[in-house]
Amino acid sequence: MLEIRRRPIDEDALKALCAAGIEPLRARLYAARGVQRIGEVDYRLSTILPFALLANAQTMAGLLADAIALRKRLLIVADYDADGATACALGVRALRAFGAEVDYLVPTRFEYGYGLTVEIVQLAHRTKSPDIIITVDNGIASVEGVAESARLGIDVLITDHHLPGAELPAARCIVNPNQPGCEFPSKHLAGVGVMFYVIIALRSELRQRGAYVAAAEPNLAHLLDLVALGTVADVVRLDSNNRTLVHNGLKRIREGRAQPGIRALYRATGREPGRASTYDLGFMIGPRLNAAGRLTDMALGIECLVTDDESRADEIAGELDALNRERRSIESQMQQAALAQLEAIDPADGFSVCLYDAAWHQGVIGILASRLKERFNRPVVVFAQSTDGSLKGSGRSIGGLHLRDALDLVAKRQPGLIARFGGPAAAAGLTLAADGFERFAAAFESICREQLTPGDLARTIESDGALAPADLTADSAALLQQEVWGQGFATPVFDGEFRVVRQRIVGNRHSRIVLESDGTQVDAILFGSSDPLPEQLTASYRLGLDQYNGAYRVQLTIEHWQPGT
Repeated sequence: MLEIRRRPIDEDALKALCAAGIEPLRARLYAARGVQRIGEVDYRLSTILPFALLANAQTMAGLLADAIALRKRLLIVADYDADGATACALGVRALRAFGAEVDYLVPTRFEYGYGLTVEIVQLAHRTKSPDIIITVDNGIASVEGVAESARLGIDVLITDHHLPGAELPAARCIVNPNQPGCEFPSKHLAGVGVMFYVIIALRSELRQRGAYVAAAEPNLAHLLDLVALGTVADVVRLDSNNRTLVHNGLKRIREGRAQPGIRALYRATGREPGRASTYDLGFMIGPRLNAAGRLTDMALGIECLVTDDESRADEIAGELDALNRERRSIESQMQQAALAQLEAIDPADGFSVCLYDAAWHQGVIGILASRLKERFNRPVVVFAQSTDGSLKGSGRSIGGLHLRDALDLVAKRQPGLIARFGGPAAAAGLTLAADGFERFAAAFESICREQLTPGDLARTIESDGALAPADLTADSAALLQQEVWGQGFATPVFDGEFRVVRQRIVGNRHSRIVLESDGTQVDAILFGSSDPLPEQLTASYRLGLDQYNGAYRVQLTIEHWQPGT
């Protein structure tokens, strides 16, 4: 049975936060997430870490300022996910505001693969003739691509956040908080966050050069909606610095000051930008943007974010919405096929899950890996066949196993098995030879058995404890909705004992329920289940709001339930 574990609360931190004037409910949630003092949740933009702490940011700013003065042709080469798309859009918008001549190019995952490859450099040289290539959300592993750029006389400036390999590319300048020697305190910046810091440094450099004596400085705060979207969608750890960036981006969206493309994506999803939340960015807006990179070409997503034409933005957002529906259909078919494979293999017998199907879509394997990881609570690597016959893999991990390090061990123990790999602790990509799946699956399982314990594989839900009836209010729900929740700063989940007052089935497979606790009744929804519920149950749930007849009321979203006592 799945176990509900309550997060421990630092009582000293709780008292300090309450004494500083934070509401008791929020103070309790903060203290359970490691917040010790009010400064860690002071989200004024002036509190973000200074760009001077980010190694080479000022150097790159000087190189970009020189390039703008000399009218050099700049080309941004982006990754094909939401982080890369937002970083690219941010760079294009900011550099054009600074007077730069800048274009962008994004490789398709199917034809060119990930990063600044030799092939993408040659394409850029043929079609764009850049003087300088700027990478966003990629490049730190592009040793060969940077060498090819140098051969063609193109300088490369790398902005990235991924962990570097043993050899750094010989680029003109690298800005990456995770490169050796960088002491930037926040190691969890997304690619869009790194680019935002470079742009801040560039504005400071141009200011020192007297660029704004007679002209107004560009307001870079108007780009924070892009920073928020890319940061949340890339599922990086939301440390204090990232939360501040996301908070201010969400604030601009709620105030109606988002980019036309983000406003259009909100319209396409039917969400209200005035109530923008990290849930919107992570589960509604981000997936629609990612759908372009997964199924076709992320250039479509980037165009949505750089256009100032509202009607064009709406048109593209509609296309992205249709692509996302197609992606969901493909994912559903792949998940059914994956579960059929697993009927012959009990995942509980192993410490990992590795699957391959030649018919699977290369752009959707990462989502499938994530779904299976959540279902079985094991590290999962899913493979599809690439157009060149190799196997492209995407992995997702659980706490206790650093996925990139595990892949590094596989590569060292099985030389020649993995052609290339990369990624952070919880997610990674890799490439195998066409006949390498079985050997990889065995080697990966062996390493997972070494590094994980049976306790790591136990399925649990972390809870923030019970909510008093006085907190089961629309005000409490709205307060939580405004907060920056996400990776490393988990969305609150509560638990409690309830009596089931009523249950009715909606949409053939969901249950709308009225629950009662201590004399207080509250509405709830249970997705994906229409089975009759017992009279008494223990439930873990999220506190939210449901719109009904133009008004908002409290609604609990049940994550898990079991019979009560």
